[in-house]
Amino acid sequence: MHIGIDIGGTNVKGVLIDDNQIIEKITRDTQRQDENWHDSIAGVYQELTIQAKNPIISVGLSAPGVANEDNRCIAFMPERFKGLEGFVWGDFLGTKVRVLNDAHAALWAEAKWGVGKNIPNLVMLTLGTGIGGGLLVDGKLHQGFMRRAGHLGHVSVNATDTITSIAGTPGSLEDAMGEISLDHRSKGRFKNTHALVKAYKAGDTWATYVWLSAVRILAVSIISFCNAFSPNLVILAGGITKADQDLLEPLSKFMDIYEWRPGGQATPIKIAKYEDYAGAIGAALYARDHQDS
Repeated sequence: MHIGIDIGGTNVKGVLIDDNQIIEKITRDTQRQDENWHDSIAGVYQELTIQAKNPIISVGLSAPGVANEDNRCIAFMPERFKGLEGFVWGDFLGTKVRVLNDAHAALWAEAKWGVGKNIPNLVMLTLGTGIGGGLLVDGKLHQGFMRRAGHLGHVSVNATDTITSIAGTPGSLEDAMGEISLDHRSKGRFKNTHALVKAYKAGDTWATYVWLSAVRILAVSIISFCNAFSPNLVILAGGITKADQDLLEPLSKFMDIYEWRPGGQATPIKIAKYEDYAGAIGAALYARDHQDS
């Protein structure tokens, strides 16, 4: 059996899987404000170990940030998560742990068990408070130099902007679409995407402008990723995708306008299968698939 743990800002999620299915799922508070917050992760690991009816073969952990070269810890996490950088989870839990960026883990979940199953080349965008991403190239997770590949939210969509992302990128996709900037982008009218989309559906002019402006930038960004990586499929995940057709329909119309389609073939876009537990599932599957590497 295999354990996957996903560390978020407010919750830590854990899954117990075998080679075919999810056996158990649990959620606990991260308690990140506590100097002993790592213990909440240990508690999830221990609880899942107790519930396992067969031996635990591998353990994976996903978290925000950039993993180190041998996927033993998060090497870099600018500003947002004190006590995560350089923390070696295998030493703490007393077992080998594969550590992965959370968006990379979500991509692996979709590539193995989700909408990207058996598809060799994938681009994934996680649309939420921030924007993350991942790349699957010829069936392999592309982590790249320093394991920072796939941070697609930190590409620039406006190089002249004075606002920079946590990675230092001016005018990032994250700032244009992420919920972290919505209050600023909407001039204080909307605090979350749910409220924005609700007003958009009701025909509110300002909400329509704010929402469609962001979706247009998302479409142009996806097209840029398609031109660079030529994926078989683009997968969208994260809380913003709960807008469903209010996201997909205008996105499709913008793609129709801007996408380069050799031979008339459009790049498919799908909403991810897994939601809240994608990181944990992906971490478990990645550890399962990389036991000997």
